[in-house]
Amino acid sequence: MPVCETDEVAHAVMQPDGPAYAGVVDRFGTDICRPDGTIDRKRLGARVFAAEVERQALNGLVHPHVRRAWLDWVAAWQSRASWVAVIIPLLYEVGAERDVDVVWCVTAPLKDVEERLRQRGLSPREIAQRLAAQWPLQAKRGRADYVIENTGSEADLRAQVQTALRRLEQNERKKNG
Repeated sequence: MPVCETDEVAHAVMQPDGPAYAGVVDRFGTDICRPDGTIDRKRLGARVFAAEVERQALNGLVHPHVRRAWLDWVAAWQSRASWVAVIIPLLYEVGAERDVDVVWCVTAPLKDVEERLRQRGLSPREIAQRLAAQWPLQAKRGRADYVIENTGSEADLRAQVQTALRRLEQNERKKNG
C-alpha cells in the first residue's frame, strides 16, 4: 500500500527550495537557519512551541503547502492503487479529517510517547509543550474509525494493522456489494 508521511512532506516544503521556506524565514528570521541556509528545526521548534501565536503562524505558513502536496499525492495514486494511506499526526488539529475516507488512530501509553520524544533529544519541558499543542489522545480515539494500540512489539503492531485492514476490506465489500 502506498504511504505518504506528512511529517516528511512538511520537512520538504521547508527546505530552501520548498514553497514554505521563504515565508518561514521571513516570519521567524534568519536566526532559525543553519550556516548552510537550511532551517534548524530544533531551534524553530523551541520557539514555536513556547508561544501559541508563533506555532499558529508556522502552521499557517506550512500546513497549506503540506495539504496541497498530500492531496495531489492521493490524486496521483487514485487510479493505480485500491488503498493509500496518508499519515497525518495533526489530522484533527488541521481539520483534514474531512479530506479522508477512513481514520485510523495509532495510540501508545503516555509514558511510551514521552520516552520516544526523550530519545529524540527533547527535554521534559519541550515534551510537555508538544503534547499540549495536540488534541488529547482520547478525543482522537473517539473520532477514529479504527484504533491501533501500539503497546507491544513491532510484530504485534503489524498484526493489528493486518486485522484492521481485513475489517476495512470486509466493510467496503458490504457497503459496495
